[in-house]
Amino acid sequence: MTQRQVIVGSRIGLHARPAALFVKAAAAQSVPITIRKGDGAPVDARSILRVLSLGARNGDTVTLEASGEGAETALEVVASVVAEDHDDPA
Repeated sequence: MTQRQVIVGSRIGLHARPAALFVKAAAAQSVPITIRKGDGAPVDARSILRVLSLGARNGDTVTLEASGEGAETALEVVASVVAEDHDDPA
């Protein structure tokens, strides 16, 4: 299992638009990905409702996990989505 910890970059956290972008990126990967906040249980990164239920806010650290061929690349893609500030008006 490959893991990556990422700090949530969006000012409003992982909800609404940032969560939708994250879920879309996760669904496009060839391996299943989970996300968890703190010591919480991991949830399917392809489920918008489960991602929203994490309540991940700006500055929170989340852990992404994937396994299988291409896991490292998949985590790079979704980690970049989590780290980016999608709420920046610029």
